Amino acid sequence: MKDRQLWLMLLPYLVGLVVLVFGPALVTAAMAFTEYDLIGSPQWIGLANFVELATSVPFRAALENSLVFAAIAVPLRVAAALGLALLLHRRAPGAGTARTVATLPTAVPEIAYGLLWLWLFNPLYGPVNQLVRLVDDTAAPAWLTAPNDARAAIIVMSLFTIGEMLVVLLAARRALPQEVFELAALEGSSGWSLARRVTLPMLAPVIALLVLRDTILSFQFSFVPALVVTEGGPPPYSTTYLSLYIYRNAFEYLRYGHAAAATLVVLALTAIAVYAQWLVIRRYRALARRPL
Repeated sequence: MKDRQLWLMLLPYLVGLVVLVFGPALVTAAMAFTEYDLIGSPQWIGLANFVELATSVPFRAALENSLVFAAIAVPLRVAAALGLALLLHRRAPGAGTARTVATLPTAVPEIAYGLLWLWLFNPLYGPVNQLVRLVDDTAAPAWLTAPNDARAAIIVMSLFTIGEMLVVLLAARRALPQEVFELAALEGSSGWSLARRVTLPMLAPVIALLVLRDTILSFQFSFVPALVVTEGGPPPYSTTYLSLYIYRNAFEYLRYGHAAAATLVVLALTAIAVYAQWLVIRRYRALARRPL
């Protein structure tokens, strides 16, 4: 009887999972081997879409941009969230306000967030360059017109939407047993030594989970900033990421089969990245359990 009740409770979730996740995933996988323009009937073309991806200059640029973004943005985002969590976990005057301010950008709709940064990064009259010119009038970056500056702008935008990670790390830090810190303090540990020897090792599982999660989401986060702020440029493809490449091929160029093939490539890359990180985590756990 209890098993039947549990299955009935799970049924809405399972139906949604099949209809909204597994079903579309199977359809996308099938469409990757077809030529489909969302108007006529799909035409089976085998591996032609994948062969085209292998020789496509825009796709190679999008792939490189996405990998570079993930390699730089993910560590910076996790480090920023961890640093804020260690600073703001204490109950102190103003800490609550600071936590609210730190998490607020995550609650802003993505389009509004992109439009805000479009104004902030305006090379001529944007507030960011206005502040830079106060220090050095010749050092103002061309955020929206220079390739490397535009890529840096997308990374900077990502560093302020870390509210979810911050909340998780705050909760994890407060859940750590206070007795351990008191014992470490009695042994003379303090400051960075305490963080390195006690706090970070105890938070390592949570940090690892957040790194895995953020690696997966990094291939999606760059879509709205690249579309709204830089429009995939400066030309030719300086901020064209895989998510934007897939969107444009599917809904602007009506090449749904080609976009589906690119989607499968993204899924494969995500799986490889997550698996590699899992191997590192497993190795770390094995070393941590080894007796001294």
